[in-house]
Amino acid sequence: MKHISVLLNESIEGLNIKESGIYVDCTLGFAGHSKEILKRITRGCLFAFDQDEIAVMESKKTLSEIGNNFTIINTNFVNLKQSLKEYNISGVDGILFDLGVSSPQLDVDERGFSYHNDAPLDMRMDKRNKFTAYDVVNNYSLDELINIFFKYGEEEYARSIAKKIIEQRNIKPIETTLELAEIISNSVPAKRKRKSHPAKKVFQAIRIEVNKELEVFESALKDAIELLNPGGRICVITFHSLEDRICKQIFKEYSDIDEKVKGLPVIPDEYKPTLKLVGKAIKPTKEEVEYNNRSRSAKLRIAEKI
Repeated sequence: MKHISVLLNESIEGLNIKESGIYVDCTLGFAGHSKEILKRITRGCLFAFDQDEIAVMESKKTLSEIGNNFTIINTNFVNLKQSLKEYNISGVDGILFDLGVSSPQLDVDERGFSYHNDAPLDMRMDKRNKFTAYDVVNNYSLDELINIFFKYGEEEYARSIAKKIIEQRNIKPIETTLELAEIISNSVPAKRKRKSHPAKKVFQAIRIEVNKELEVFESALKDAIELLNPGGRICVITFHSLEDRICKQIFKEYSDIDEKVKGLPVIPDEYKPTLKLVGKAIKPTKEEVEYNNRSRSAKLRIAEKI
């Protein structure tokens, strides 16, 4: 199980870590970022969230070798605020989101995330949930399929792919990833196949729908901003334009001065921005992309609580 953390040095540097601070890794995964945070907080503590039980078990071992000043919370980061409240934490010094699917999740066939290997249609990040990719593919209406393929996958052939899926599932249920990948491949013109794997965008869209990723991220990001102490930093690593757009819009909303008071010599406290942006979006270096191809679409945005 090998996972290479994306933009590792840049995000750790972006957090501006204090050794006695309280830090939160909202996406523990296989502890790539958490490990580096923990090394730097000898007198602080780390709270790390992950809904994947395998990631939790593996990361516990990894982090225990560094220190014991960490707590892993086995739940979706949408529960960030409530979960921290249970530990009497109401303010933190830094929060990290790394929204990529971890390599072990992609590479373990039976998880059903990959269009390269045959597996049941699953795609759940939290195996305790009942709802799977099978339910989306076999039960959603034509309009629902078109909508998620277009909205979450930005797939230009959303309609023809959705029609072909319904045509095939009327003959028999679609049960595996390779079955679905082949149906998608047969639904698009040859020129589309030359660009990239024809199933890539649809698989992304289904995964986002199964895990409600965008709604969950939007809600958790706002909670995270609220939890930050003054001077605390928030780092967000996104992997596609939809996540990045949400992050960019929320950071803008919290860092802009209200139009009503923009020209005033003194801005009343209630109209002052909550965040200040730290630099521009950071992309992986050419060297990182060569070393880890999965980093190629990543972007890191950083903001600081005022």
